[in-house]
Amino acid sequence: MNDKPIKLLFASDSFKGSLTSLQTAMLLEKAADEVFGRCECKSVAVADGGEGTVDAVVSAVSGKTVSADVHDPLMKRISASYGLLDDNRAIIEMDSASGLTLVPENLRNPLNTTTYGTGELILHALDNGCRDITVAIGGSATNDGGMGCMRALGVRFLDFPGNELEGFGRDLEKVDYIDTDNIDKRLGSCRITVMCDVRNPLCGENGAARNFAAQKGADKKTVARLESGMQNYREVIKRRFNIDCDSVEGAGAAGGLGAALKVFCSGEMRAGVDTVLDLIDFDSLLEGVDLVVTGEGRADWQSAFGKVMSGVGKRAKAKGIPAIGLCGSLGKGAENIFSCGISSLITTVNAPMTLDIAIENAQGLYYDAAVRMFRLIKAGMTVREGREESEH
Repeated sequence: MNDKPIKLLFASDSFKGSLTSLQTAMLLEKAADEVFGRCECKSVAVADGGEGTVDAVVSAVSGKTVSADVHDPLMKRISASYGLLDDNRAIIEMDSASGLTLVPENLRNPLNTTTYGTGELILHALDNGCRDITVAIGGSATNDGGMGCMRALGVRFLDFPGNELEGFGRDLEKVDYIDTDNIDKRLGSCRITVMCDVRNPLCGENGAARNFAAQKGADKKTVARLESGMQNYREVIKRRFNIDCDSVEGAGAAGGLGAALKVFCSGEMRAGVDTVLDLIDFDSLLEGVDLVVTGEGRADWQSAFGKVMSGVGKRAKAKGIPAIGLCGSLGKGAENIFSCGISSLITTVNAPMTLDIAIENAQGLYYDAAVRMFRLIKAGMTVREGREESEH
């Protein structure tokens, strides 16, 4: 056989509730060493803009996590964290300050929540010298149009008599004028990237209120009130800035935070996984690689739409490198991922079992599956080399 060692790159998403991205890489490296003996392995933590994105990117670029004293969605003081990638770049998950998990179920009502804490995280990053800030805007508890976030950055939202509003969801219907005179001037020289995998407009059937508010504790009456308020907010923005947020893809994300970051901070909307892969300079990691192994906890029809496997597969395909997905399980439509550069899918489960058992035994199941996968790859390499020798 060819004595040249196989070069492998491991770039898997976390398996929610069981394995981190880095744990999958360690298990893959151990399995590859067992099967191939001589191999060169590189690994990188990846995510798609959802939970774990900051940790993955910070780990990949050897950055650091910092804490800030901010307000949660109910305006209670909490400590939230974000990532400093270098002297100029920061990455923020809005759910660390304004996420749904921060609000007790009995208090969930988007009329009474705000993104103020997310604005405080951006302010903290600015104070740390960052002028290139990426904000992942999934998992919010809010439907305030991003008013709270912008208020923390110096924007004033006024009602008809001229009183300043606090920036909760209930204030959308009261907004009459927006004063940006005191917005933090540093934002003018700052690049804001918004990780956003939904394309929802601000208002309407697919807008922030009608599509997402019920998930955040709103009943039908509240949804209708929020929609009416959001329409008022949309018109004030249109009148003040000549921007129609219903024509901005992603404006309705995170209860309208997408609109605010676009309008007030000139934010650039980007798919989460592509943003992550660019931040960690993934394309450079592909140089000289023979095979990429990626994966996620469950592959289904959604995997081909902005998830880690689709992003990694497309980047590998562009460089002519095969990629394999090692997943916990497969659901309906999982085969759609093959159009994204993934050559094959392998599952970790080796017998009928409940999800609890699969999670409890995740490391052993993953390692055994990795060994099986690499043995199959090795067999394919042997067949190929045998055919090449017979042709000479």
